[in-house]
Amino acid sequence: MDIVGLVQDPSAWVALVTLVVMEVVLGIDNLIFISILTNKLPVEHRDRARKIGIGLALAMRLALLGTVAWIVQLTIPVFQVFGQGFSWKDMILIGGGLFLVWKATKEIHHNVDPQEQGEDFIASSTTTSFASAIGQILLLDLVFSIDSIITAVGMTPHLPIMFIAVIAAVTVMLVAANPLANFIERNPSIVMLALAFLLMIGTTLIAEGMGVHVPKGYIYTAMAFSALVEVLNMLARNRRKRASGGH
Repeated sequence: MDIVGLVQDPSAWVALVTLVVMEVVLGIDNLIFISILTNKLPVEHRDRARKIGIGLALAMRLALLGTVAWIVQLTIPVFQVFGQGFSWKDMILIGGGLFLVWKATKEIHHNVDPQEQGEDFIASSTTTSFASAIGQILLLDLVFSIDSIITAVGMTPHLPIMFIAVIAAVTVMLVAANPLANFIERNPSIVMLALAFLLMIGTTLIAEGMGVHVPKGYIYTAMAFSALVEVLNMLARNRRKRASGGH
């Protein structure tokens, strides 16, 4: 179907809106990781690192869309273990999940016991820190991009719709990056919640890679509920502060 046909097809518009929403939701995971990681950098480098990280996410998604036939082949099993087939997609998801679990666990330990930091996951020098952050963002961009594109391929056969949805989703990420990162930095309790989200997302990626499908709706419902509880806690803390200040 050509571009004119797509524009005139109501089902194509429904697919576009649905896919944009799905891509934005999937991008939340990527954005949380970028926000936490860049907040570890010196202030003057954070904004540039976020823009580079999100720019890499867009470039990677668009490049992968150009190789849809190859992406689809990533779901074909290449070997079996105890009767369970593993594809390249599965191995990428498992590797990314293990990385997220390790990263979140290490950061949680650092936040709980800052006196025993040991070797931080970002080196102390500014140059090395920036390079390390970009490298880690690039690694997770790859994992989330492959998951995102395979989801898009499963929802619509039309490449123009996929391109528009990916660009729209990454644009939302770009707009939301600084406000989200600043919000996380201003509210230390949110950092722990975000790290818990990353731990859950990493575990889910490992499960998906092992062939255990976890409905995304359950994951995002749990994240939304946890975020709502934390918002209520923040409101309660602010109210107590105002009450104690008044007395």
